[in-house]
Amino acid sequence: MSEESRKTWEKAETTPYGAYPELVTYTLGQMSGANNSNLPEGDIYEDNAYTRYLRKMLNIQNDNVYMESDDRYSEFVNVIVKDQTLPDVMVVSDRETLKELVENDLIEDLTDAFEKCTSPRIKEMYESYGGELLEAGKFDGKLMAVPETVIDHGPNLLWLRKDWMDELGLKEPETLEDAYEIIEAFVKNRMGTEEGEEPVGLACDTNLVGTTSSSYSVDTIFDSFHASPQRWICKDGEIMYGSLTEETKNALSGLHDLYKRGILDKNFALRAPNNIRDLVVEGRCGAFFGLWWTPNNPLMDSMEKDKTADWEPYYLQKPSGENVYASLRNNKYVVVRKGYEHPEIVMKIISVLFDYTRYEAEDAEEVNGYFALNVDPTARPLVINVDYNEATYQVTENIRAALKGTCEEKELTAIEKSYYQACRNYLQKENHTVEDWAAYKSRLSAVGLLVDKKYTPSIHPYLDDTDGVLPQSLKQLEKDSFIKIIMGEEPVSYFDTFVEQWYLQGGRELTEQIRRSNLGE
Repeated sequence: MSEESRKTWEKAETTPYGAYPELVTYTLGQMSGANNSNLPEGDIYEDNAYTRYLRKMLNIQNDNVYMESDDRYSEFVNVIVKDQTLPDVMVVSDRETLKELVENDLIEDLTDAFEKCTSPRIKEMYESYGGELLEAGKFDGKLMAVPETVIDHGPNLLWLRKDWMDELGLKEPETLEDAYEIIEAFVKNRMGTEEGEEPVGLACDTNLVGTTSSSYSVDTIFDSFHASPQRWICKDGEIMYGSLTEETKNALSGLHDLYKRGILDKNFALRAPNNIRDLVVEGRCGAFFGLWWTPNNPLMDSMEKDKTADWEPYYLQKPSGENVYASLRNNKYVVVRKGYEHPEIVMKIISVLFDYTRYEAEDAEEVNGYFALNVDPTARPLVINVDYNEATYQVTENIRAALKGTCEEKELTAIEKSYYQACRNYLQKENHTVEDWAAYKSRLSAVGLLVDKKYTPSIHPYLDDTDGVLPQSLKQLEKDSFIKIIMGEEPVSYFDTFVEQWYLQGGRELTEQIRRSNLGE
C-alpha cells in the first residue's frame, strides 16, 4: 500500500466525511415499511436517494441480507441474536436485546468511532438531551450502541372526518365529551358504512397504550383520568406500576361506558393494526387518536382513495403524568457486529444523513426531496432519526415564518425548505399533490396546533429499568383483564383481582427490583 493510499484510508477511518479509497460494503438488517416505505417508483432499499448519496460521498454500499417488516422486526432481531448470526450493522429496538448482545460479546465498542467520526453538530444534537441519552448506549463506560435521539412527538391528537361533521351539521369539538358526541353521531348515522356492515366508531388497538410511534391507542382517554398505564410512576413517594392505580381503574370504567354507548369500536378486540389502518383508508372509520405525522401514514392513502375525505386534528387533553418516569428501554439503538472491519461506518452514515445533507450539502436535493414525498424513515439504511431536542416544533415555526415572509427561504435548513415548498404548493391550490397535502396537514395543521396551544414537552426523570423486564405473562394478564373490563365480560371490580394476580405472578418481585435499582433499597 502506497503512502498516499494509507493516508486516504486513515482519513476515511478517522473523520466523519472522508471517503474510502475502495468501495466498502456492509451487510445490513433492514426494517422495511408499508408500501415499499413510500419510495418513488424504481427506488429500492439498496438503491435509493439515501444509499446513492452515501455511495457518492463515502464510497459505501449496504447489502441487505435480512429484511423484515416494521411490525415484526423486533421478533426477527430476537431470532438472529439467539442464533448469533448478526449482519455487520443493524438497529435493535429495545435495551434488553442490546444488553444480551453486550453480555455475549457480539457487538463492537463504538467509543473511538463516535469520538473521531461524528460531526460536531451531531454531538451537539446529543448534548441537547443532556447526558442520559448517550449513556443509555454505554456499558462499563464503553459506547456499545448509538441511541436514536428521543425527539418528542407530542401528545396524541384526535383525528376526525371533518367532512362528515359538516354533513351532519356538527360543531368542532372543544372537549373530549364534545368529541364523544360527534363519534356517537357518526355511528348512529352509519357514516362510511355499507348495508350489512357495522359502524366502526373510535378505532382502538388492543394494546390500548401506544409507543412513541404508534396510532390507534387511547392514551388520551387514560390521560383524562390522570392514569398512566404501562409506565412506571412515583406515587406517595414510591415507585409503582401505573397500570395498578385507582386512576387506571376509573379510566377502564370510562372506556367501558364508551364501549356501551357504541363510541368505542365494538369489534376493537378482534382487530390487528393493519386491519384498523384499512378501515381508515377505505373510509369506514372517521375517528382515531394519532400523532402529528398521521397524515403521512395512513391518511395520505385515505386521501388518495377519496379526495373528499377531510381529516382534521384536535388537541383536547394534555398528557398526564407529572410523576411518570421516562425509560430508554424501547428506544432504538444502532449496533455493529463484533469483528466488522469498519465499525466507524455507522457514525459516518449518521453524520452524512442527519447533519451534512440537512445543513451543508448543495447537491442533496434528491435526499431532501424525500421529506416532501413523505418517504418513510424505514427507507434509510439506519432506521433512526437524529436531531435536536424539540426540533419538530422549531421546524414548523420556521416554515410559518417563511410563508409569512418574515424570513427568507434561503435561511431555512434543507428539511425546512422541502416542507416549506410542499406547504406553499398546497396553499396555492394549483397542481398540488397528496404529498403536499400530507406535509401541510402534519407540519402546519397538527404541529401548528400544538405550537398555538403552547404545548411543551414534559421533562421526566429517567428510570433504570434494565433489570426489571416485564415478563410476557404479566403483559398478557394485563391486556386480557383490561379488554374484558372494557367489553363488560368482567365487572369493573374485577380490576382488584387483576392487581392481586399481577403481584402474585411476579409483579411484587419485579417492583422490588426496580425500587432497589433506583432508590438504593
